[in-house]
Amino acid sequence: MLFAPSEEHEAVRRRIRELAEKEFRPRAAAYDESGEFPHENLKLLVEGGFIGMNLPEDYGGAGLDTLSHTICVEEIARCCAATAVAFEVHNTLHSETIAHFGTEEQKRIYLTALAAGERIGAFCLTEPGAGSDAGAVKTTAKLSPDGGTYVIEGQKCFITNGGVADLYLVFAMTDPSKGSKGLTCFIVEKGMPGLSFGKPENKMGIRASHTTDVFLDQVPVPAANRLGNEGDGFKIAMSALDAGRIGIAAQAIGIAQAAYEASVIYAKERVQFGKPIAELQAIQWMIADMATDIAAARLLLYRAAELYEQPGRHTAEIAMAKLKCAEVAMRHTVKAVQIHGGYGYMREYGVERLMRDAKITEIYEGTSEIMRVIIAASALR
Repeated sequence: MLFAPSEEHEAVRRRIRELAEKEFRPRAAAYDESGEFPHENLKLLVEGGFIGMNLPEDYGGAGLDTLSHTICVEEIARCCAATAVAFEVHNTLHSETIAHFGTEEQKRIYLTALAAGERIGAFCLTEPGAGSDAGAVKTTAKLSPDGGTYVIEGQKCFITNGGVADLYLVFAMTDPSKGSKGLTCFIVEKGMPGLSFGKPENKMGIRASHTTDVFLDQVPVPAANRLGNEGDGFKIAMSALDAGRIGIAAQAIGIAQAAYEASVIYAKERVQFGKPIAELQAIQWMIADMATDIAAARLLLYRAAELYEQPGRHTAEIAMAKLKCAEVAMRHTVKAVQIHGGYGYMREYGVERLMRDAKITEIYEGTSEIMRVIIAASALR
């Protein structure tokens, strides 16, 4: 067992790397500076057939496996982490969730447009008072007396693609007395009365990825837009987060890889004490740690991607990958700044952006602390 992607997977990598290197890397710093959503990058991903690549062919997707998608997120993040998360949330948290839990009619109406990039998706679980504790959701959905419409009231926060997306998976309580068992998921369309958005958050990293509040003020949603049955929301959310965590782990590895590559180049070019700093043992050890940690984390990531395709839940293994990849990204982007010295602190060299982008991978779609709780629960079961 070589624990290596197949030639087909590497062919996918070559295609997405060529696009990301040519188009995404040159624009990444400008997008970071302006905070402008990378519409042009998403358009190119649509044209290249990467949007919807993980969706069934019956609905216009490419039907590619999770490892192929993981490799794409990794390679996009290596050049522009903000584009990677916008892409990942659309493809997995939103679109793949509808593919897994939607009715045939919902798939026909929504998946085809999502796979074609005609509509962009978002995932709305987090609230001001409900982050890691999904059972604390306060948003409510009340069914009308005729059973035809739910009225949703509440607020979501930290929503990736907020305001930009056309479709939102919104989790709301249909029976608050049941706690997490009263949570239900709905497909909410932009333009529905009462749906509005806050201004994009001014973030430390992934600044071109729009993150906003989503306000639901008595939003009428057809009962046909309910995903699954009432009370299925928690199960749907946890399943979606398994897929999403693989994507965030891939984003983290892409960021770490970029930091490693930049450090190797700089160490060979920077001369101090009459020789390249790559000849200094202190720098060599940093580079060695980077290479080893990234390789180990990538193996955990690719294992998680393969397991996701197998029957049953593999939440603990996915949590291990997300935890390891996120912490490797944070640790080694800090080292990249250190290797670059004073230049690393300057925006011109780009490694400080990688450090800022890396931090969020330890926080969203499950903090590193929550990943440890999941892993420990499995180990101690």
